[in-house]
Amino acid sequence: MTTALSSAPALRIGPLGLDAPVILAPMAGITNTAFRRLCREYGAGLYVSEMITSRALVERNDTTMRLIRHHESETPRSIQLYGVDPRTMSEAVRILVAEDHADHIDLNFGCPVPKVTRKGGGAALPWKLGLFRDIVEGAVKAAGDVPLTVKMRKGIDSDHLTYLDAGRIAQDAGVAAMALHARTASEFYSGTADWSAIAALKEAVTDVPVLGNGDIWSAEDAVRMMAETGCDGVVVGRGCLGRPWLFGDLARALGGPEAAAAPVVDATLGFVADAFRRHAELLVEFFEDEGRGCRDIRKHVAWYFKGYPVGGDTRAALATVSTLEEIDALLATLDLDAPYPGAAAEGQRGRAGTPKRPALPDGWLDSRELGAAASTALADAELHHSGG
Repeated sequence: MTTALSSAPALRIGPLGLDAPVILAPMAGITNTAFRRLCREYGAGLYVSEMITSRALVERNDTTMRLIRHHESETPRSIQLYGVDPRTMSEAVRILVAEDHADHIDLNFGCPVPKVTRKGGGAALPWKLGLFRDIVEGAVKAAGDVPLTVKMRKGIDSDHLTYLDAGRIAQDAGVAAMALHARTASEFYSGTADWSAIAALKEAVTDVPVLGNGDIWSAEDAVRMMAETGCDGVVVGRGCLGRPWLFGDLARALGGPEAAAAPVVDATLGFVADAFRRHAELLVEFFEDEGRGCRDIRKHVAWYFKGYPVGGDTRAALATVSTLEEIDALLATLDLDAPYPGAAAEGQRGRAGTPKRPALPDGWLDSRELGAAASTALADAELHHSGG
């Protein structure tokens, strides 16, 4: 049974007060309205959108405009932006604020995907101190009273760490909080997150909350991270894949009295099947298309049923469904009374990848300032990838 921290406060991000110091990390293709609503049904905290590119928002790309929409039940509304140009980022923030799309905006500086870092974006960008400062200062100014935060990684690799410099710059720029994924871009999602870096950032940044991210697979992990690092809250990504009820566990372990009252889950196979079905239903509603919603739920099958007695044929069939009726028929064949399988259903989820040399623009590491060649490389950096 999880033991709650004795004095864990509810998290405050600018004017926003959260019942639990817990944030759902943006994940491309995952944290759409359907998944956010599902996670919120189980717990408390802040649930962030899929990463949105600033250029696509300014150009009012149809897909992007759909992704920034929130269901009426979502409060507060949180959107993460990615970009490399200070003016475009500021304009994107202005659109979100002026048109009342968000109650919180996060800036992504953590993406480790080679297609992004090769152009100097994502986790590579804070290496250029002036560019990072210009983006954050401009975005904070454009946000006005809407709290703006940043999410970043330790740096490019162990020889090119950026998080402490970036943290100080972001604090001085007026961000409401910052989150650190305690890996470098070169580590991708491999190995073990370096929680000592979160503690170091917390020591360096004293004016705003510091949030920790990396290797939170359970409420016990979150409690331990906060105790070991002194961080003010946790950001959870891969740990909730196929387990949206993790946010209930987190609320009970870390939240205030109201959040701590979240019901305890008995994750039998029947419970998991119901959650899977609810997720599919919400996806159908989100896409306004049953076929598309059912195609999207397919990628979640392995995560939901990890460790449970679901045969290969049934898993394969669930991964090819096209209708809710098909899902219902397949779930009805399961032993819904099967108990929670324990360790077999726990631990790491999602792809970890392997350490690799980061792809960077030519000469990127030669200087902390942005030269003409680097400016050219940044022009193609705004691609849509998961947020790191």
